[in-house]
Amino acid sequence: MSNRHGTPIWYELFATSGEDAGAFYGKVVGWRVEQSATPGVDYRMLMTGDRGTGGILQLTDDMTAAGARPAWFGYIGVDDVDAAAEKVKALGGEVHVPPTDIPGVGRFAFCVDPQGVMFYVMRGSSDQNSQAYDRGLVGACGWNELYAADPAAAFDFYGQMFGWEKVGEMDMGPMGTYDFIGHAGDQIGAIMRNPPQSPMPHWNYYFRVESIDAARAVVEAEGGTIAMGPHQVPTGDYVIGGFDPQGANFCLVGGK
Repeated sequence: MSNRHGTPIWYELFATSGEDAGAFYGKVVGWRVEQSATPGVDYRMLMTGDRGTGGILQLTDDMTAAGARPAWFGYIGVDDVDAAAEKVKALGGEVHVPPTDIPGVGRFAFCVDPQGVMFYVMRGSSDQNSQAYDRGLVGACGWNELYAADPAAAFDFYGQMFGWEKVGEMDMGPMGTYDFIGHAGDQIGAIMRNPPQSPMPHWNYYFRVESIDAARAVVEAEGGTIAMGPHQVPTGDYVIGGFDPQGANFCLVGGK
């Protein structure tokens, strides 16, 4: 892909049942779910019109036995996957899946930052830009939020890895500051201190919906749980967060 180094380019859900997860998010977000043709892998594509926003990877027995659980993960585009993987290790992180080719798709590595937060790096084989991250498009990811044990250390790591920088902050009282991430002239998300109710540092990905109230009703009707919100944010949008029926944390952003 030709996205600039450090751009969020894909979002992936680990699920115990890809079929059930696709049905849930299809109703909540409005995604069209398409089965991937990748041999030997149960993978579903999440489509918004003709755009791919992300995918659902069904966990195998081996993955579950190794400790994998339902969760959302993000892919960050890089110029060179091998160099990025080596840099992760040099900066104190780990590489759980070494640089690997997916024929016709690209090269990726699955990494862990120094605070234990997991993410992918990838160089796609397509000449087309990824449009999975788009703050204004219903069905795309509209915000990338990191809960970090040490926000300053997180900015140092991701800044060295991807050129991200702090471009402002919002006072959150006893919770500290909400520090905005700048990349290529855009605010792509924020980093904040991991709140007490969160079991561990992790990324939150906010997918845009037309109506938060409507989405909340669908989540609850389809067996999900709302744990946060709705709260209005400075843009005028509303956000909610919760858990899908398989236990994966998710977040949504949209109008009332």
